[in-house]
Amino acid sequence: MARVRNIPSALTIAGSDSGGGAGIQADLKTFAALGVYGTSAVTAITAQNTVAVTEVHEVPVDVISSQIKAVITDIGADAIKTGMLSSSAIIRCVADSLSAVHGPLILVVDPVMVAKSGDSLLQYEAIGTLRNDLIPLASVVTPNIPEAETLTGITIVSDDDVRQAARIIVEMGAKSVVVKGGHREGPAVDLYFDGTGFREFVSPRIETVNTHGTGCTFASAVAAGLAKGFETEHAIEEAKEFVTEAIRQSFTIGQGHGPLNHFHGQWGERTI
Repeated sequence: MARVRNIPSALTIAGSDSGGGAGIQADLKTFAALGVYGTSAVTAITAQNTVAVTEVHEVPVDVISSQIKAVITDIGADAIKTGMLSSSAIIRCVADSLSAVHGPLILVVDPVMVAKSGDSLLQYEAIGTLRNDLIPLASVVTPNIPEAETLTGITIVSDDDVRQAARIIVEMGAKSVVVKGGHREGPAVDLYFDGTGFREFVSPRIETVNTHGTGCTFASAVAAGLAKGFETEHAIEEAKEFVTEAIRQSFTIGQGHGPLNHFHGQWGERTI
């Protein structure tokens, strides 16, 4: 008799961050903190710390697809999150692997383009492949403002610009999008759009340099919520609260942008 998994599971398909603050390391920490069993398919190995990305080694596409297949055919995934997919070949490999998944596909696409240090993590020629091959599969896309500008080709200055960018991304085929507002002034306002209506998720801005892996953590927290069966807006609301508190209780590691405190709920109160 086949064994039945009795815990929600989520798969991250992303790059490895040797500093532990972003990438699959942040994703797996987030899944664990939120009560979801995490699995991974590594797309790239980065030599990275809080200051810079000094080396990137892309994992061969056949190894990426084999990792995805190994997880899906045995453990399964209630939700899947993608992060760093640095080339067109890798994006196509992941899109093809996910298109072959039997049953409903719940996919959170974090269109990672640049590390917190400013180092590029996506080849320019791969942007079109991301738009055409992966975003149409997404349940939720989670770009920050620069990523939304790159995906849509518009300059975002006003609230109306954010709304227009959200509309364009949904028109690409995504079921919904959250345009994150951390790069703008004032409170951190994230705009959700599902093709029919908008909703803003607002949190106070926390002044800290410890923001490495914020985007990875948010997207994986959304995926964790979806894996647990939450409706999309509920998953986003919970993810927003989780990330805000993880930033508020972050700690200083390294000489640059430190990580979030993914285990603030388990480790107790900490302050910057």
